[in-house]
Amino acid sequence: MISKNQIKLVRSLEHKKHRMAEGLFVAEGPKVVDDLLACHFRPRMIFSLSGHERWETGLIREETPVQAVTEEELRRVSFLQHPQEVLAVMEMPGQGSCLSGSSCPPPVGGLSLALDGVQDPGNVGTIIRIADWYGIDTVYCSPATADVWSPKVVQATMGSIARVHVVQCDLEKLLRETSLPVYGTVLDGENIYARKLAGEGIIVMGNEGNGISEPVRALLTERLLIPQMREGAESLNVAVATAIVCSEFRRNCLA
Repeated sequence: MISKNQIKLVRSLEHKKHRMAEGLFVAEGPKVVDDLLACHFRPRMIFSLSGHERWETGLIREETPVQAVTEEELRRVSFLQHPQEVLAVMEMPGQGSCLSGSSCPPPVGGLSLALDGVQDPGNVGTIIRIADWYGIDTVYCSPATADVWSPKVVQATMGSIARVHVVQCDLEKLLRETSLPVYGTVLDGENIYARKLAGEGIIVMGNEGNGISEPVRALLTERLLIPQMREGAESLNVAVATAIVCSEFRRNCLA
Protein backbone atom coordinates (compact mmCIF):
# COMPACT_ATOMS: atom_id res chain seq x y z
CA MET A 1 0.00 0.00 0.00
CA ILE A 2 1.32 3.44 -0.95
CA SER A 3 1.42 5.86 1.97
CA LYS A 4 0.10 9.42 1.84
CA ASN A 5 3.64 10.75 2.20
CA GLN A 6 4.80 8.68 -0.76
CA ILE A 7 1.91 9.94 -2.89
CA LYS A 8 2.67 13.51 -1.86
CA LEU A 9 6.35 13.15 -2.76
CA VAL A 10 5.72 11.56 -6.16
CA ARG A 11 3.08 14.10 -7.16
CA SER A 12 5.32 16.99 -6.06
CA LEU A 13 7.93 15.86 -8.61
CA GLU A 14 5.71 17.15 -11.39
CA HIS A 15 7.17 20.57 -10.59
CA LYS A 16 10.76 21.55 -11.31
CA LYS A 17 11.35 23.33 -7.99
CA HIS A 18 10.50 20.15 -6.08
CA ARG A 19 12.59 17.97 -8.42
CA MET A 20 15.59 20.24 -7.87
CA ALA A 21 15.03 20.45 -4.11
CA GLU A 22 14.77 16.67 -3.74
CA GLY A 23 17.23 15.70 -6.48
CA LEU A 24 14.65 13.21 -7.75
CA PHE A 25 12.62 12.55 -10.89
CA VAL A 26 9.91 10.09 -11.98
CA ALA A 27 10.26 7.38 -14.62
CA GLU A 28 7.39 5.16 -15.77
CA GLY A 29 7.06 1.94 -17.72
CA PRO A 30 9.25 -1.20 -17.85
CA LYS A 31 11.31 0.01 -20.84
CA VAL A 32 12.20 3.41 -19.36
CA VAL A 33 12.89 2.07 -15.86
CA ASP A 34 14.96 -0.87 -17.13
CA ASP A 35 17.12 1.41 -19.32
CA LEU A 36 17.78 3.76 -16.41
CA LEU A 37 18.70 0.89 -14.10
CA ALA A 38 20.99 -0.60 -16.74
CA CYS A 39 22.85 2.72 -16.89
CA HIS A 40 23.28 2.74 -13.09
CA PHE A 41 20.67 5.33 -12.18
CA ARG A 42 19.82 4.90 -8.51
CA PRO A 43 16.17 4.25 -7.60
CA ARG A 44 14.80 5.71 -4.39
CA MET A 45 11.51 3.81 -4.57
CA ILE A 46 9.77 1.57 -7.11
CA PHE A 47 6.07 0.76 -7.39
CA SER A 48 4.91 -2.15 -9.52
CA LEU A 49 1.49 -3.62 -10.20
CA SER A 50 0.93 -6.83 -8.27
CA GLY A 51 1.82 -9.72 -10.54
CA HIS A 52 4.02 -7.59 -12.81
CA GLU A 53 7.27 -7.89 -10.87
CA ARG A 54 8.54 -10.01 -13.77
CA TRP A 55 9.78 -6.84 -15.49
CA GLU A 56 12.70 -6.77 -13.02
CA THR A 57 16.16 -7.22 -14.53
CA GLY A 58 18.18 -7.99 -11.42
CA LEU A 59 19.64 -4.47 -11.51
CA ILE A 60 17.72 -3.27 -8.46
CA ARG A 61 19.69 -2.89 -5.25
CA GLU A 62 18.53 -5.04 -2.36
CA GLU A 63 17.90 -1.92 -0.27
CA THR A 64 15.38 -0.70 -2.86
CA PRO A 65 12.61 -3.32 -2.80
CA VAL A 66 9.82 -3.24 -5.33
CA GLN A 67 6.57 -2.27 -3.65
CA ALA A 68 3.56 -4.10 -5.08
CA VAL A 69 0.56 -1.82 -5.67
CA THR A 70 -2.92 -2.04 -7.11
CA GLU A 71 -4.01 -0.40 -10.36
CA GLU A 72 -5.88 2.25 -8.41
CA GLU A 73 -2.81 3.05 -6.31
CA LEU A 74 -0.62 3.28 -9.41
CA ARG A 75 -3.11 5.65 -11.04
CA ARG A 76 -2.91 7.93 -8.01
CA VAL A 77 0.83 8.52 -8.52
CA SER A 78 1.16 8.09 -12.29
CA PHE A 79 1.49 11.04 -14.66
CA LEU A 80 0.26 8.93 -17.59
CA GLN A 81 -3.29 8.56 -18.82
CA HIS A 82 -2.71 4.82 -18.91
CA PRO A 83 -0.14 3.77 -16.25
CA GLN A 84 2.44 1.24 -17.47
CA GLU A 85 2.94 -1.40 -14.78
CA VAL A 86 5.83 0.28 -12.97
CA LEU A 87 6.77 3.72 -11.65
CA ALA A 88 10.18 4.56 -10.18
CA VAL A 89 11.44 7.58 -8.29
CA MET A 90 15.05 8.01 -9.39
CA GLU A 91 17.96 10.08 -8.12
CA MET A 92 19.15 12.71 -10.60
CA PRO A 93 22.67 12.17 -11.92
CA GLY A 94 25.28 14.81 -11.20
CA GLN A 95 25.31 16.25 -14.71
CA GLY A 96 22.52 18.74 -14.78
CA SER A 97 23.47 22.43 -14.91
CA CYS A 98 26.16 25.00 -15.66
CA LEU A 99 24.09 28.07 -14.81
CA SER A 100 25.65 29.14 -11.55
CA GLY A 101 28.37 31.22 -13.22
CA SER A 102 30.73 28.35 -13.97
CA SER A 103 31.39 27.63 -17.60
CA CYS A 104 30.36 24.43 -19.34
CA PRO A 105 33.39 22.96 -21.09
CA PRO A 106 32.63 23.25 -24.82
CA PRO A 107 32.77 20.03 -26.85
CA VAL A 108 36.10 19.28 -28.50
CA GLY A 109 34.92 16.94 -31.25
CA GLY A 110 32.08 14.89 -32.63
CA LEU A 111 28.49 16.01 -33.03
CA SER A 112 26.30 17.45 -30.31
CA LEU A 113 22.87 19.08 -30.23
CA ALA A 114 21.88 22.39 -28.65
CA LEU A 115 18.26 23.28 -27.91
CA ASP A 116 17.50 26.99 -27.93
CA GLY A 117 14.15 27.48 -26.18
CA VAL A 118 12.46 24.23 -27.25
CA GLN A 119 9.50 24.36 -24.89
CA ASP A 120 7.29 21.37 -25.62
CA PRO A 121 8.27 18.45 -23.35
CA GLY A 122 7.31 15.92 -26.03
CA ASN A 123 9.64 17.59 -28.53
CA VAL A 124 12.52 17.73 -26.05
CA GLY A 125 12.10 14.06 -25.15
CA THR A 126 11.84 13.02 -28.78
CA ILE A 127 14.98 15.00 -29.67
CA ILE A 128 16.91 13.21 -26.89
CA ARG A 129 15.67 9.93 -28.36
CA ILE A 130 16.81 11.05 -31.82
CA ALA A 131 20.24 11.93 -30.43
CA ASP A 132 20.50 8.45 -28.96
CA TRP A 133 19.50 6.85 -32.28
CA TYR A 134 22.14 8.76 -34.24
CA GLY A 135 24.89 8.24 -31.68
CA ILE A 136 25.01 11.85 -30.46
CA ASP A 137 26.19 11.75 -26.86
CA THR A 138 25.45 15.28 -25.61
CA VAL A 139 22.47 17.63 -25.77
CA TYR A 140 22.91 21.18 -24.44
CA CYS A 141 19.74 22.99 -23.31
CA SER A 142 19.20 26.71 -22.82
CA PRO A 143 17.40 27.84 -19.63
CA ALA A 144 14.25 28.46 -21.71
CA THR A 145 14.16 24.83 -22.86
CA ALA A 146 11.76 22.44 -21.10
CA ASP A 147 13.30 20.74 -18.06
CA VAL A 148 14.64 17.36 -19.16
CA TRP A 149 13.71 15.69 -15.86
CA SER A 150 10.00 16.49 -16.08
CA PRO A 151 7.82 13.35 -16.24
CA LYS A 152 6.66 14.19 -19.80
CA VAL A 153 10.20 14.64 -21.13
CA VAL A 154 11.52 11.49 -19.43
CA GLN A 155 8.60 9.48 -20.82
CA ALA A 156 9.07 10.85 -24.35
CA THR A 157 12.73 9.78 -24.39
CA MET A 158 11.62 6.13 -24.04
CA GLY A 159 14.76 5.38 -22.04
CA SER A 160 17.23 7.39 -24.13
CA ILE A 161 17.66 9.85 -21.25
CA ALA A 162 19.77 7.08 -19.67
CA ARG A 163 22.34 7.15 -22.48
CA VAL A 164 22.47 10.82 -23.58
CA HIS A 165 24.33 13.39 -21.50
CA VAL A 166 21.97 16.38 -21.10
CA VAL A 167 23.31 19.69 -19.79
CA GLN A 168 21.43 22.91 -19.07
CA CYS A 169 23.75 25.81 -19.79
CA ASP A 170 24.25 29.39 -20.94
CA LEU A 171 23.97 28.50 -24.61
CA GLU A 172 25.35 31.79 -25.94
CA LYS A 173 28.46 31.48 -23.77
CA LEU A 174 28.96 27.88 -24.85
CA LEU A 175 28.74 28.76 -28.54
CA ARG A 176 31.06 31.74 -28.21
CA GLU A 177 33.72 29.54 -26.58
CA THR A 178 33.62 26.53 -28.90
CA SER A 179 36.11 26.08 -31.71
CA LEU A 180 33.73 23.75 -33.57
CA PRO A 181 31.41 24.82 -36.38
CA VAL A 182 27.95 25.85 -35.16
CA TYR A 183 25.11 24.76 -37.45
CA GLY A 184 21.54 26.00 -37.45
CA THR A 185 18.53 25.74 -39.75
CA VAL A 186 17.33 29.17 -40.93
CA LEU A 187 15.24 30.45 -43.84
CA ASP A 188 18.24 32.06 -45.55
CA GLY A 189 20.43 28.98 -45.13
CA GLU A 190 22.05 26.77 -47.75
CA ASN A 191 20.19 23.68 -48.98
CA ILE A 192 21.22 20.91 -46.59
CA TYR A 193 20.99 18.31 -49.36
CA ALA A 194 23.54 20.22 -51.46
CA ARG A 195 26.08 20.64 -48.66
CA LYS A 196 29.01 18.51 -47.65
CA LEU A 197 28.60 18.25 -43.89
CA ALA A 198 31.40 17.65 -41.41
CA GLY A 199 31.50 14.88 -38.85
CA GLU A 200 31.78 17.31 -35.96
CA GLY A 201 30.07 20.44 -34.74
CA ILE A 202 27.15 21.72 -32.67
CA ILE A 203 23.69 21.55 -34.27
CA VAL A 204 21.34 24.21 -32.87
CA MET A 205 17.58 23.66 -32.97
CA GLY A 206 15.26 26.54 -32.10
CA ASN A 207 11.92 27.29 -30.50
CA GLU A 208 8.77 25.75 -31.99
CA GLY A 209 7.23 29.08 -32.96
CA ASN A 210 10.14 31.50 -33.32
CA GLY A 211 13.05 29.33 -34.38
CA ILE A 212 16.59 30.12 -33.25
CA SER A 213 16.78 33.30 -31.16
CA GLU A 214 18.57 36.34 -32.60
CA PRO A 215 21.54 36.26 -30.14
CA VAL A 216 22.16 32.57 -30.88
CA ARG A 217 21.55 33.02 -34.62
CA ALA A 218 24.36 35.59 -34.66
CA LEU A 219 26.75 32.87 -33.40
CA LEU A 220 25.97 30.39 -36.19
CA THR A 221 28.95 29.70 -38.44
CA GLU A 222 27.03 27.42 -40.82
CA ARG A 223 23.47 28.24 -41.92
CA LEU A 224 21.38 25.40 -43.28
CA LEU A 225 17.95 25.11 -44.89
CA ILE A 226 15.67 22.09 -45.14
CA PRO A 227 14.00 23.01 -48.45
CA GLN A 228 10.24 22.89 -48.82
CA MET A 229 9.33 20.75 -51.84
CA ARG A 230 5.93 22.35 -52.39
CA GLU A 231 3.79 25.07 -50.88
CA GLY A 232 1.40 24.03 -48.15
CA ALA A 233 2.78 23.18 -44.72
CA GLU A 234 3.89 26.29 -42.88
CA SER A 235 6.78 24.64 -41.03
CA LEU A 236 8.29 21.40 -39.78
CA ASN A 237 7.95 20.15 -36.24
CA VAL A 238 11.28 20.80 -34.48
CA ALA A 239 11.79 17.13 -33.59
CA VAL A 240 11.12 16.09 -37.20
CA ALA A 241 13.56 18.75 -38.41
CA THR A 242 16.16 17.50 -35.93
CA ALA A 243 15.82 13.96 -37.27
CA ILE A 244 16.30 15.18 -40.86
CA VAL A 245 19.38 17.22 -39.97
CA CYS A 246 20.98 14.42 -37.92
CA SER A 247 20.29 11.93 -40.69
CA GLU A 248 22.01 14.15 -43.25
CA PHE A 249 25.07 14.58 -41.05
CA ARG A 250 25.38 10.84 -40.52
CA ARG A 251 24.77 10.11 -44.22
CA ASN A 252 27.57 12.47 -45.15
CA CYS A 253 29.92 10.78 -42.70
CA LEU A 254 29.21 7.39 -44.32
CA ALA A 255 29.45 8.64 -47.92
